[in-house]
Amino acid sequence: MDFSPIYQPLIAAFWYLTPLLIIGGLIKSPWFKGKLGELLFNLSARCFLDKSRYHLIKNVTLPTEDGTTQIDHVLVSEFGVFVVETKNMKGWIFGSPHQRFWTQKIFRSSHKFQNPLHQNYKHVKTLQTLLGLNDHQVHSVVVFAGDSTFKTPMPENVTQGLGYVRYIKSKTDRVLSLEEMAEAREKVASGRLKASFATDQAHARYVSGLVAERYGNAPRRSNRGLLKLLVFPALMLGVGAIGLNAYSNFASQAMAIGTNRTSEQQVEGARQPAPQKSEIQPKASSKTAGTITNSGTRIQRVDQPPSELFLARQECNSLIAAAMGNQDPRLLRERDKACARYQVLKGEVH
Repeated sequence: MDFSPIYQPLIAAFWYLTPLLIIGGLIKSPWFKGKLGELLFNLSARCFLDKSRYHLIKNVTLPTEDGTTQIDHVLVSEFGVFVVETKNMKGWIFGSPHQRFWTQKIFRSSHKFQNPLHQNYKHVKTLQTLLGLNDHQVHSVVVFAGDSTFKTPMPENVTQGLGYVRYIKSKTDRVLSLEEMAEAREKVASGRLKASFATDQAHARYVSGLVAERYGNAPRRSNRGLLKLLVFPALMLGVGAIGLNAYSNFASQAMAIGTNRTSEQQVEGARQPAPQKSEIQPKASSKTAGTITNSGTRIQRVDQPPSELFLARQECNSLIAAAMGNQDPRLLRERDKACARYQVLKGEVH
């Protein structure tokens, strides 16, 4: 018994579901949410802030006395240097500027996270030291992306969505000259660590060590890098498998349909009766239509329709050729049926 009609749909479903599950897991990961929040900020900053007045520098990792610090975005303008920390979160957000931890609440579950203003304070101070700027020349900005709602009063530099654009544009006092802006950009470019996977891993290990030292937990080795190395090749293979499987199914179905149409046209053309000869046809042509050999065997007339055995053999051969390399169950059944009919007619004639 042929089980291919049963397991082939299961295999096809597996190829489709596997990459979808991988994509779903990747989308729900904190790493992806963080990257998505940064991407949304980059796009909106380029769309709503004048590029000639606000110069965006993203993913800046700077060395510190005890390790490294990583800044999501730096905007350099004549109105100051804006140090931006992005958070892609949903739910209700509770917090105040002086609290050590803020709270994220989704339905009945609550999650505490570090006060982003405190987190961004180190970024601001590190950048001030590098650029040699004072407090009124460097501004801290926190941007919440995603479907989040503040349930407690927030300071004006903690914004949601495009609210950071209004806050940045509210700073209208010129505190940097064009020369100071150019110097600040050069210092950031020369003082930052090279953006790479190794730099991100080193910073992640440093942060996990700080958490372990502060809260007394044993530092755990981050598996995020390994996850990225495994997920992206698997994702590409899954998407490629979907495309290849879809193309293979389309090609096999198109080939089967084309083959069936060709065989049907051949059979219908062969079964059509030959046009009758005109009664006024010259006698010479009627003599050539049928002759008798010396042995007394009559040769078949040229205009005589093909026999049923001949048609059956043609249909069998055409379906055998069509079924080569094509395992369509319907085509195989038609081939077996046509060839069985041919064998029956062949046995009757002999």
